[in-house]
Amino acid sequence: MRRGHPGLTWGMTAHPTQLHQRAMGHAEVRLGPAGLLDLRQQGSAKAILPHVGALPEVVFLNTSGGLTAGDFLRYGLAAEPGVRAVATTQTAERAYLAQGGQARVAVNLQVGAGGWLDWLPQETILFNGAALMRTTRVDLGPGAGCLLLEAVVLGRAAMQETVASVAFSDRREVWQGGHLRLLEPLRLTDAALGSGLAGLDGARAFASLAMIGQGAEDALGPVRAVLGAGAAASAFDGKLMVRVMADDGWPLRCQIARVLGVLTGRALPRVWQM
Repeated sequence: MRRGHPGLTWGMTAHPTQLHQRAMGHAEVRLGPAGLLDLRQQGSAKAILPHVGALPEVVFLNTSGGLTAGDFLRYGLAAEPGVRAVATTQTAERAYLAQGGQARVAVNLQVGAGGWLDWLPQETILFNGAALMRTTRVDLGPGAGCLLLEAVVLGRAAMQETVASVAFSDRREVWQGGHLRLLEPLRLTDAALGSGLAGLDGARAFASLAMIGQGAEDALGPVRAVLGAGAAASAFDGKLMVRVMADDGWPLRCQIARVLGVLTGRALPRVWQM
């Protein structure tokens, strides 16, 4: 082997092979009735706990600035029995052009008996050529509940960006007492980008919001009262589901804010307002 530039490797030929850096990170938080019990973080995944309101708030962030092929992030939060908390992300996550692989994100949330968690990450922005696989699993204890949001924006309209190719897989599972309460798989491909009513129908931003817990159905009427065009809601078996589609990220966020105002009675997390 020959020595050369530290970012290159040399084989038997004279042509160097570039070694790309990959973003790897793991951030995990455990909350008790009195607040933070444990915080572990490594790599590009971080977690901070600002003191901004009556409920403890956990903010996850990716210091690498975005995701591309080969990146892997893991976020985890465990709330002990009776704890109510809010978790979000510091900014919109960005999935960039991925060549030769996909980025992966795994989110694991545990809510103890009688507790409640609002998981309200900011938008995921998919750029042209992005390849991202994300899984979110929530385990609820007896009498616990949760509010889950996922929002996706295809490129930035203000920058006149067009997304013509994408590979996005997003799977959400909620378990309680060994039973699957919610399974929501999403697979977004090139074909879905240009499809009609069975796909995005020209929308470049969409969101799914789920509330799972006793009495969730009672919020259906008030939620429907604040929904605008491109949105719908349904409720059954202790679950409330809201779907929203919009022309861009800002009108999507406005719809989300109205729905969350009804469901939580609070303002959006502070980092959403910056």
